[in-house]
Amino acid sequence: MNSDLSIFHLISQAGLVVQLVMLLLLLASIISWTYIFAKYKEFKQAIAVTDEFEDEFWSGRELSILYKKLTAGEFEAEGIEKIFVAGYREFSRMRSKEGVDPAVQVESAHRAMRIELSRELDKLDERLPFLATVGSISPYIGLFGTVWGIMNSFQMLGNVKQATMADVAPGISEALIATAMGLFAAIPAVIAYNQFATRLDRLSGRYELFVDEFVVFLQRQAHS
Repeated sequence: MNSDLSIFHLISQAGLVVQLVMLLLLLASIISWTYIFAKYKEFKQAIAVTDEFEDEFWSGRELSILYKKLTAGEFEAEGIEKIFVAGYREFSRMRSKEGVDPAVQVESAHRAMRIELSRELDKLDERLPFLATVGSISPYIGLFGTVWGIMNSFQMLGNVKQATMADVAPGISEALIATAMGLFAAIPAVIAYNQFATRLDRLSGRYELFVDEFVVFLQRQAHS
């Protein structure tokens, strides 16, 4: 391969606009991968916490003991645990008051859990829109760099009486690198976004199901 057509040489010889496009795509790719690793760890932890909590919750253990464990100073509740803590705390607070209708007790706990559920889903959804944006616009940014580079190449060839393949190849190669970098940034972002969106939907479903089941349990407790 001709050294003049090496990637690093072509990037260094590209026009300013094309270089800026490449730099932008490189930064987008680096940030995307940083978010991908962070969100992978976050979702893995959320799923593990949900599995462990559901096993403990349905084991028949006294809920007051579970609540005390999750609110102990050395323990920090996460994900579905926070939803449970919010509901149980509100239910206990309302039940300690005199003359509060059982339906009001349950409704208050349900509302508290819905609020916490929304917060947890928002936390998991954080940064996913960035991955979606990178996945959708990076190819177009790369294409813009390619079009700009090819346009400049043809303008330069306008001053040459007889253009050969050797004259055309470097300029076009420089421009096509921008498209390649756009795809390099977009493909991992799209794959990661789809994976995380699927996991978010599944966790959301599990959270919603737990809230509904816990409300039924609280209704029985309120009328006991």
